Amino acid sequence: MKKGFDYLKKIKQRFVEYIATNRLFISFVLLSFVMTVLVRNYTIGNPWDYKPIIVDLALILIIGAFGYLFRPQKQFNYYFVWMIIIMLMCVVNSVYYTFYVSFASFGLLSTLSQVGEVTDSLTEKLKLVDFIYVIFPLFFYYIHRMLNSTTYYSMVSKVEKGKKMFAGTLVLGAVLLAFTIVSLTGTDYSRLSKQWNREYIVQRLGIILYQGNDLIQSLTPKISSLFGYDEAVRKFRDFYTELFAEREQEDHTNKYTGILEGKNVIFIHMESMQAFFVDLKINGEEVTPVLNQLTKEGMYFSNFYSQTSTGTSSDTEFTLNTSLMPALSSTVFMSYYNRDYISIEKLLKEKGYYTFSAHGNKGGMWNRDKMHPNLGYDQFFDKEYFDVNSNNTVGLGISDQAFFQQLLPKLEDIEEKHENYMGTIITLSNHSPFAATKDGNPDLYYTYGKLDLTNTYEKVDEETGTVEVVTDDYLEGTKLGNYIHSVHYADLALGEFIEMIKNSDKFNDTVFVFYGDHDAKLRMSEYQYYYNYDVETGIVYQQGDPEYYEYDYYQHELNRRTPLIIWTKDASLRRKLKTVNDNVMGMYDIMPTLGNMMGFENPFALGHDIYDIKEDNVVIFPNGNFLTNYVYYNNSDSAHYVLKEGVELEENYISDLRDYTDKVLDVSNSIIVHDLIKKEGDKLLVGKGETVNE
Repeated sequence: MKKGFDYLKKIKQRFVEYIATNRLFISFVLLSFVMTVLVRNYTIGNPWDYKPIIVDLALILIIGAFGYLFRPQKQFNYYFVWMIIIMLMCVVNSVYYTFYVSFASFGLLSTLSQVGEVTDSLTEKLKLVDFIYVIFPLFFYYIHRMLNSTTYYSMVSKVEKGKKMFAGTLVLGAVLLAFTIVSLTGTDYSRLSKQWNREYIVQRLGIILYQGNDLIQSLTPKISSLFGYDEAVRKFRDFYTELFAEREQEDHTNKYTGILEGKNVIFIHMESMQAFFVDLKINGEEVTPVLNQLTKEGMYFSNFYSQTSTGTSSDTEFTLNTSLMPALSSTVFMSYYNRDYISIEKLLKEKGYYTFSAHGNKGGMWNRDKMHPNLGYDQFFDKEYFDVNSNNTVGLGISDQAFFQQLLPKLEDIEEKHENYMGTIITLSNHSPFAATKDGNPDLYYTYGKLDLTNTYEKVDEETGTVEVVTDDYLEGTKLGNYIHSVHYADLALGEFIEMIKNSDKFNDTVFVFYGDHDAKLRMSEYQYYYNYDVETGIVYQQGDPEYYEYDYYQHELNRRTPLIIWTKDASLRRKLKTVNDNVMGMYDIMPTLGNMMGFENPFALGHDIYDIKEDNVVIFPNGNFLTNYVYYNNSDSAHYVLKEGVELEENYISDLRDYTDKVLDVSNSIIVHDLIKKEGDKLLVGKGETVNE
């Protein structure tokens, strides 16, 4: 018994000695660890999941172990540098997640040049907790000052066995890391190597390992000439050889084949416009009366989804025009703008079309001044071509109303000079921060009248019995409320443009393609507040309340739908186009769908003609999620949500589509990184008797 007590006493003594002689190291570990827990808490919300906790702690111990190789007086400098690195990593990822609902990547550093253009949007979304991590290095410095004012460092110099402490701490960190490594599945390794599901990696392996792995993955394209090319070519050839064989076995003509051949086409890129508002009325007033009318007059795709990554609007432009997915690291417009892509612009130029684009922002925004010519646009009308002043500026630039008014003469001039043309018009006013003002124009968004977002109810005085009518403006000043006002303005400005088109003697042979470039990227809580706020009590219903409206992760993802409408002022052609297609459809399906109608084809398109594939279509998202008419698959949780009751899925339905999703993302990224269409495309098409655009 006595030996047992003596043993416990000895352990206690060693523990006390360890604390006394390793206070700086322990402070570094604890403060760094707390930061990693907090960044997960404020982003993906799983702070106490043991898996990322073990990995983060293991890596902090391994990093900290090397501090023992320095003399005690120099250890602070080493630890402080790492503390700053971890702090910056947490701040950047917290801010990035707030803005993009994703984690930052070294490959995306090139997009930092865009921050100056979207400062209002960025600051509007920032939260104080995004910067809470700054206090930890300050606290660590305070601890160092306290220790330095005592005999701590001189005492440790006499007793510390640096190499022994280094080895012991390193082994402990390695053991913890090994514990995680052996528990990883093949799926985990695949996601870690491809890095396209950032949220899953942080959720499973912690923020430090994610960022370290991201650094390796971001460097890979820079040295792609040294490795990876042969494997990328093999996958490229295998994928398209199989795809070409499948296409040749079927007849891909349908009722819309060639219906738009020889027509001019203008794409209207509607900034941040969601289908959520189509036919939505608030207090009896339509939020988007113009879009509502277009959906009834034209060819409306009611289940259309953008497929953007961190490149947002630029990703949409790229995917629409090439039928490829966004890059998995960085953005195509910033890092891969000099590759050779098959695009709608180039294919129509082969048919004699003049091509142009127009946007009221600076030409350098998202590197459009370089990427647009590479896509095949002959002319880019950027901010310099418009009169932008304090009286017509909203948010990031010229208001949609002024933009359309100044653009119309340019469009009429294009039609007079060119027999056929194709153009893309990119709107700006509905960019976040929504309902923003600039240069003293607080009422510019409300040119057409401000929407009434109030809720009105009758309140009875229990003592007197009198009835009071109470109005609650509960959405005013909220992000969703501002977004609704902004959408309403953008819709009515679009209506003015359409009226100008109708009243012009031009555009009789022109088709307009209206599409929302991406959703508003509002948090799920914004919509939960919208659906569950009780005006009479002022409370927000929570899950479990009888009146609670279920708006969960899957509802939020499905709510990201954006409008897609093909419309023309030609009444005869409009009657032929008029229909509603409710099959799920992605941005990468526009090129092949429109190509079938206009008579052009991209053999390397990853999307499909929706009138060919119909209910069998799959919409793939850059994070590995996918959507069909029957399920929404969440790649982070390896879970799926069945969209239609009573649907029985085949045994391998999910696994087959998951494998297909991996292939598409992998092949698309290989095309972008290794420029495979230019380098290998002709070789692959020789057997088909085709050539690729030069």
